[in-house]
Amino acid sequence: MSQFPKIRRKIISCLIVATVILVLIAGCSAGGSKEVVARVNGEEISKEELYDVMVKSIGREALDYLISQKIIELEAKKQNISVSEEEIQKELEKVYEYYGGEEAFKLNLQMNGYSLEEYKKDLAREIKIKKLLEPKISITEDELKAYFEENKEDFDREKQVRARHILVENEEKANEIIAKLKSGEDFAKLANQYSIDTATKENGGDLGFFSSGDMVKEFEEAAFSLKVGEISSPVKTQYGYHIIKVEEIKEAQKANYEESKDEIRDILFNQKVQQEYSTWMQELYDQYKVENLLTNK
Repeated sequence: MSQFPKIRRKIISCLIVATVILVLIAGCSAGGSKEVVARVNGEEISKEELYDVMVKSIGREALDYLISQKIIELEAKKQNISVSEEEIQKELEKVYEYYGGEEAFKLNLQMNGYSLEEYKKDLAREIKIKKLLEPKISITEDELKAYFEENKEDFDREKQVRARHILVENEEKANEIIAKLKSGEDFAKLANQYSIDTATKENGGDLGFFSSGDMVKEFEEAAFSLKVGEISSPVKTQYGYHIIKVEEIKEAQKANYEESKDEIRDILFNQKVQQEYSTWMQELYDQYKVENLLTNK
């Protein structure tokens, strides 16, 4: 399984920390030391006091993160390394697959208060890191085979179904929509118009791929009984009545080394990037003139 989401969550946390510090610094500079952020029984707490506490607790961590990112940008520029929109999109597709689809991933970002554009900038920086570290990393055929043998069950694939659905409150409404579908109306457009599932209606009801156990029993049994292109009768679950259309089916498949090879290479490469990163970054720190003006505060 891809290592990208783990890396991404760590970077998101760092960015949040760095953003908090930058906002506080900007606020203190603009507002001065007397700007009040809270009162307790009339006793004031100033923004400067808040800033001092934040600097002492997470300021160095946030600043170290920002310094390391600046070094990476300068090193990439020195080595004429850039990242194309196509490269970013390719990596995004892997992350979408991990999260069960583009909409599921965007919802996850939204829940973490993080925009797709911010994520893409972060992703571009990560791709630069990998390009910069690539000459230091080698992966042998023996390593690939060993990883496959040790983790073979992870590369078995269960049967998966990609489906759309329209969720409504009652069977009568479901049957009305089915009649529209039989008359030739577009499933995605009807999902957008009628579905009460706010997480998927904007995407035409697309649920992405799911395996056995991912959905409630009634929904799963109906979806896995359909052929590609077929539309179900109303399916009642605890959420309401679903109309399901199967878009694609991936049959179960046992692990195959040759078919898993590229994925294993990506996994091992990402692991080695993480292992090499600290030493490599320290080497770069020694090459660049870094002035940390926060260390004595």
